[in-house]
This record gives sequence, C-alpha cells and structure tokens, in this order.
Amino acid sequence: MKNAIILHAMGNTPNDFWYPWLKSNLEQRGYDVWAPQLPDTNNPQISNWVPYIINNGKFNEDTILIGHSAGAAVILSVLEELKVKISQAIIVSGFSTYPGGDGILKPIYDWEKIRNSAEEIVIINSDDDPYGHNDTRGRIMFDMLDMPNSAQIILKKQGHMGTEEFNQEYKKFPLLLRLVK
Repeated sequence: MKNAIILHAMGNTPNDFWYPWLKSNLEQRGYDVWAPQLPDTNNPQISNWVPYIINNGKFNEDTILIGHSAGAAVILSVLEELKVKISQAIIVSGFSTYPGGDGILKPIYDWEKIRNSAEEIVIINSDDDPYGHNDTRGRIMFDMLDMPNSAQIILKKQGHMGTEEFNQEYKKFPLLLRLVK
C-alpha cells in the first residue's frame, strides 16, 4: 500500500501550515499517511528524531517521505538508516549544513547510502528563505547527491514555505502535491 510520512519543522506540530492540507489530499489519493508529532520539537536532535521515525514509521518500496525544514534535514539521516529503498523523498526548505544546526545535522553524511535509499529525491527551496535554507543550501545537497533521479526546484520569493515568525501561513502547497508520485 502507498504510504506517506510528513515530518514537521522545528517548533511545529503536524497541524501547522500545509501539513494537514497535504495529509488530507494524500489520503484522498489512497495514501496511508503518518504525520507524527516529533519529540522535543523545540530542540530537535537526530539522536531522538531518527529512532522515533524509524521505529514508528512504515517503510517500503511505496513510501513517500516528506519533510519541512528540520523535518527535511532529518530525512537525510533517516535515509542513511533504512533497510529498504523507498519510492520518493521530498525535502522542503531543507539543509545539510547550517551554523547552529548541530543537533539535527551530522558532520558527515553517507551520500551514497542516501542516494541508494530512494528512487527519487526532490529538493524544494526558495531564493529568499529568511533562515538561510535557500537555493544555495539546497544546491549543496543536490550536488552531494549526484543522483540521476533527483531535482532541485527553486521557488521565487516563497520564504520558508511556512513560518509563524515571519508570518508565512502557507496553508496549501499545490506544487508539492503535484510532485508526489
């Protein structure tokens, strides 16, 4: 069965921004969707988030993994741990380098393992992300992936694609829905 996992950003819940809208739309398409409340959301740590996701999520060849910001960054570590190749990973406002991102980032990633854990990886960034998770940081991941079935999509003036601090409600994300296999 097709399933999707939606991972929220730091300080968020599965009920914020476009997450519930996407969940509902994917369920209408026949997906089994898990949008968990990640532990200690205000202090994301891969040492907590990755085991929680791996131990509670369902992963198979039909899995779509979608993450936003810190939820997107943790996708890299989840892909390193998977024992099965999933269908697709979509990284929204993601990053693999960030000053002060010590808890959610690894100093070194196994890019070969990441690339071999998903049929397709899509990276979506805006050119004006107020946190700096912009097209330049997205390009770093894209280049490190060096993967034929990957793409980076750069949106113009879309900010962080959901943040209370910068008043970006972003309640719907039609492009994201169109990108899901």
